[in-house]
Amino acid sequence: MGNGGGDRWSRGVRPGAPGSRTTRLELFYDLVFVFAFLSVTSLTAAAPTPVNLYRCGLVLALLWWCWTGFARVGNAVRADQGLLPLVGFVTIAATFLLVLSIPGAFVDRPGGLHGPLVFAGCYFVIRGAQFVVFARVDRGDPGRRRYLLARFGSVLAAAVLLVVAGTVPQRMVDRPAATAVQLVLWTLALLVEYVGGVTLGRSWWVVVSAGHWAERHALMVLIALGETIIALGLGAKFFTELPLTLPVATAAVLGIAITAMLWWAYFDTVAFALEQALHHARDARARFRLARDAYTFLHLPMIAGVIFFALSLKDLLAEAADPASPRWGQPLGGFWITVLYGGVGLYLLSVAGCGYLALRSVRWPLLLGPLLLAGIAPLAAPLPELVSLILLAVILLAVVVAETLSEDGRRRQVRQLALEEQCAAEEEQSRWRRDHL
Repeated sequence: MGNGGGDRWSRGVRPGAPGSRTTRLELFYDLVFVFAFLSVTSLTAAAPTPVNLYRCGLVLALLWWCWTGFARVGNAVRADQGLLPLVGFVTIAATFLLVLSIPGAFVDRPGGLHGPLVFAGCYFVIRGAQFVVFARVDRGDPGRRRYLLARFGSVLAAAVLLVVAGTVPQRMVDRPAATAVQLVLWTLALLVEYVGGVTLGRSWWVVVSAGHWAERHALMVLIALGETIIALGLGAKFFTELPLTLPVATAAVLGIAITAMLWWAYFDTVAFALEQALHHARDARARFRLARDAYTFLHLPMIAGVIFFALSLKDLLAEAADPASPRWGQPLGGFWITVLYGGVGLYLLSVAGCGYLALRSVRWPLLLGPLLLAGIAPLAAPLPELVSLILLAVILLAVVVAETLSEDGRRRQVRQLALEEQCAAEEEQSRWRRDHL
């Protein structure tokens, strides 16, 4: 994917520009993808086991690869111009159908379409649509064109592995062995996509607009946090079935407070610093590495942390608020305390990694927070649910406050630079509107 210079662009496809930003149409697409991310929790919610949690991670990683490929499309071409909206609508339709197939993505459910094959087929349609766009754009560049077959081969190989994983294990009599074979095949499909994409990406992909790339990922984190609040409220049935008791009010406030602190940990400084570092990386290879490491790789565990947080908290709030439960809820137990505290810890570690790549400094509060959560989790597991949630909120508050106060002037510098950029962009837009509108 190039920057458009000297390329023979296909009819109906318009190149992106270094100053392009996220379009409203892309934001609409992101809403559907975040819905897909949150729907992945259905694999674990019904049967909370380590195997199902691993399945959840596999599906989430494949969905993330679909989304990041679509983000690359929007970075190379204008997603709301020409024929691209049609490609986007096909992608969204396939994504929504894929979401409906997630509960049966590993084990087919009787009475309907074959779930694993529907998932594999939708996955191939999503990735194939992205490949078609790249193929049309890159056909005029011999350097990028020679990688087309290899890029399509990785997409096809992953889809074939998913088809085999959905058919062959179903015929095996030994169910534990069938599950192991299926998980291995899914893992191979994931490795084919990620390893192939990273290896080939070094030779053909260029980040055209640093602002667009940073904004797409920041918006994805923001939408995930926002839809987590919606999922928590609907999951706990606060508005329809449960009375407004003290545990209900406490659970609601804690859920919002924790989500707000997760927002602060990333958006207060790190998101700005990352985008500024991406703009500063003028060399194409250096920009590619930062875009890959900080965004494609480190934002995946960040989203996964939000998903695990929502998964554990959704049912936790409903149980704690149920009048039939003890006043402050049942003990979480080892599995759910790992998911809850582990999800938040994973999010903090991802933000710390992004902060290091952007600022080249270790964010010690963000690193010590997960260690503290890991140490206190065994002590919090036998406590009532809301007490464990209060401990989580207190620890997270301490981490956020320590991180904010320990910036030593760097936070002020990053935020001031972001404000100046915003004001300059607004002034330029106002000038253009005065002259043309």
